[in-house]
Amino acid sequence: MIDVAAARALARRRLEARSAAWAAEVLTGAAVGPADDAGGSAGAAMSISLKPPTERQMLADEGVAEAWARDWAALGSTSPDDGIEVDWQTRSWRSIGRQRVPVRLRLRDADAVARFAGGTSAAQWSRLRDRALRLADRLGSPDALSAVVRRHARDLTAYEEERFAQVTDVTAWIVANPVAGLRPRQVPVRGVDSKWLGAHRRLVTDLVAAATGSPDLGLVDADRLIRLRVLDDALAVGGLRDLASTTAQFAGLPIAPEVVIVLENLESLLALPPWPGVVAIHGSGYAVATVGALPWVHAAPVLYWGDLDSNGFAILRHLRRSHPDVTSVLMDEPTLLAHRDLWVPEPTPVRGDIDTLTEPEIRALHALRREGDVRLEQERIPWDLALTALTDAACAHGTCCLPRAPMLT
Repeated sequence: MIDVAAARALARRRLEARSAAWAAEVLTGAAVGPADDAGGSAGAAMSISLKPPTERQMLADEGVAEAWARDWAALGSTSPDDGIEVDWQTRSWRSIGRQRVPVRLRLRDADAVARFAGGTSAAQWSRLRDRALRLADRLGSPDALSAVVRRHARDLTAYEEERFAQVTDVTAWIVANPVAGLRPRQVPVRGVDSKWLGAHRRLVTDLVAAATGSPDLGLVDADRLIRLRVLDDALAVGGLRDLASTTAQFAGLPIAPEVVIVLENLESLLALPPWPGVVAIHGSGYAVATVGALPWVHAAPVLYWGDLDSNGFAILRHLRRSHPDVTSVLMDEPTLLAHRDLWVPEPTPVRGDIDTLTEPEIRALHALRREGDVRLEQERIPWDLALTALTDAACAHGTCCLPRAPMLT
């Protein structure tokens, strides 16, 4: 038997899972068909079989069954017009006689699901639905906005009212006053600086695109800079060994290192000693694919040393997709388990399979997840151990002329 409390819990889970889609459908007015136990759409949002008791169950504990039926009867008597309906059937049993029992709960639409579920989930649904309608009223283009609401439902629900109003006002202003050709700091909207725009740019861009059909705000951003260190004086560019520039400018560097080391931590990059034949690059997270595509990097083997966590392996995948020869360093299960006391939780772990990984890397990823989504940050590994591992990996590529003791430069 599904009692009222259990049905409310099912409705709450369905509401949380489907709110984004239902809010989008509120804007489009999408036609929907009847729902089944798996739940349908906003027009016939949910139907739950109440699994009424059999004759044997009634005889085993008649009091419980009667209390269950009374609870459903009370619900039906207080909700005649709010989209919450309980279907009843008459059952004829040899030992008990004719009994009228509730068999199915029908929740007409998303609002009915929310009314029945109650609590925080219902309040969040109401907020998301109302904000979707306000956006459509302010910006128009409800069909285009439906995709934005679906994509950004979490933010639209979580924003405080002042923040939501600001996002709406800024979007409406940009729709009326295109900002193409300006830099982010030049957008002349009160209270909006480059930091604010950076935090809300994806949502604002999508809202503007829905309202205007333009795929981008057209803002002129500063080029991303890449930091590299030339560890071999013979490879120095005009005598310079520590450089920061754009991908386009670095692509034309007239150098041919024997090995390129890509590191995700800037401090580790800065700590590397002079090293014949080696150039080291700060990977900058998921930007490593750009690094791997640089012609002179693409022509050399790459050693990659990143944080030992799921995001580190996802970044390694990006690098391998742009470069044919990438060897990871200190990203294996023995390294992880040897430094258990240095683990921290990984805030936003990557789920699912990560392709391009070797068997040892896959085992390390499984260990990370098995231990509770932990992270071993690159800089927490003792430096002498790290430098030895990097040296051994470089030796495998014929570049191992590194002094025994680390020398900071």
